[in-house]
Amino acid sequence: MNLELDNLDIIGRHTPDPLRFAFEKKKGAHAGGVAKPVSPDLVQSTLTSAFSGSGEKTPRCLYIHIPFCRVRCTYCNFFQYASSSQLIDRYFAALKKELLWKASMPWSQDYPFQAVYIGGGTPTDLSAEQIKELAQLVRRHFPLTPDCEFTLEGRINRFDDQKFESALEGGINRFSFGVQSFDTKVRRSAKRLNDGDEVLERLQHFVSYNSAPIVIDLLYGLPHQTLDTWANDLELYLESGANGVDLYQLIEMQNLPMGRLVAQGKLPEPANTQTKASMFQMGVEFMAKHHQTRLSVNHWSSGNRERSIYNSLAKTSAQVMPLGAGAGGTVNGISSMQYRDMDKYIAAGEANEFAAAMAFHRSPNAHIESIIKAAFDRGVLSANALPKGMFERLQPLFQAWKKNGLVELSSGYLSLTLAGQFWSVTLAQNLIQVVSSNQAQPHNKKITQAA
Repeated sequence: MNLELDNLDIIGRHTPDPLRFAFEKKKGAHAGGVAKPVSPDLVQSTLTSAFSGSGEKTPRCLYIHIPFCRVRCTYCNFFQYASSSQLIDRYFAALKKELLWKASMPWSQDYPFQAVYIGGGTPTDLSAEQIKELAQLVRRHFPLTPDCEFTLEGRINRFDDQKFESALEGGINRFSFGVQSFDTKVRRSAKRLNDGDEVLERLQHFVSYNSAPIVIDLLYGLPHQTLDTWANDLELYLESGANGVDLYQLIEMQNLPMGRLVAQGKLPEPANTQTKASMFQMGVEFMAKHHQTRLSVNHWSSGNRERSIYNSLAKTSAQVMPLGAGAGGTVNGISSMQYRDMDKYIAAGEANEFAAAMAFHRSPNAHIESIIKAAFDRGVLSANALPKGMFERLQPLFQAWKKNGLVELSSGYLSLTLAGQFWSVTLAQNLIQVVSSNQAQPHNKKITQAA
């Protein structure tokens, strides 16, 4: 097995400070494998076949995309359309049509869904009536497990009590708010609406309902965000009473508003990798000090109500049915990304066609890739989870990572150190690359990266 042990991009640097210097920077938001594109003229028939069969009895999730935002955040790569009631109404009608159409297919009814996630964009820009109707349609037309986690993502801005209560009435049982920071200066520079104290007050208000878990995202590495402001963000998470928190690092992507503003001298540089590593360490130590339960390398809960089912499944092993413009997912071994363009999305629905801009056949190593992604998201890989003998064949690579301070090895388990947790996506991507290169199928001549 070629483990690329002379490749520093794979094994990392040998340094006294692997947390900050093992690699140059994080490779991406998520680890991914290789997939073979479906010929454009076969996309419709391939997806029809995928949805017509019963498929594997593996975890299933439903993802619904709402591609509207009132304002584009400076760091966001997902912005599609500015919110307007007329455009949202037009989109919502098309989304309901797609929902009912896909719900009627054999695959959709064959096995229950463990999690539903309404994301965006800003789903809370829907009206109270639309939020309730969308949730009710899902519950009425899809088989859901009795304990199905049903999440509505959004922001505090203009999410009033009527919308919150309508969501609860529709069957939403989890709310995820993208706070990013409680510091008003940091928030304003990132084009986040509402001052930090208002965000805190509204979160505490929603928590006081005691009707569903309230979870927040905090982002570290933003312009104007110092170690002190980050420490205060962590304290305010506790003060908010939220049931859980995700700590995400800012990923520097090209052609985003933030990059242009920095180049123009209108924003200071965001934090470098070393500072973000320090922020990650602060977050991990803070959560341990305050006895928060760790659900993954980036997610914690404050009690037993938060489960983070969708995040743990969708990033790793689950099949995910996509609904809406810009949504992506995998059904019966076929991955697809739906049109981001509103007119193309609506036209596909009117023609009773899949709104897929592209589709891919599952990688031959998809099962192993899912095991790796799930393990590194949890922070531990078991020898028993991999095909027989693979853990042993990978030992030279694992030993190199151990020497570089990224992992520990004990009794058939590889566990990530603090440094390894910070670089977990990079390590998972590297392991997938090594496994894929050693098990590559010679007939797969054309491959592409798939998230």
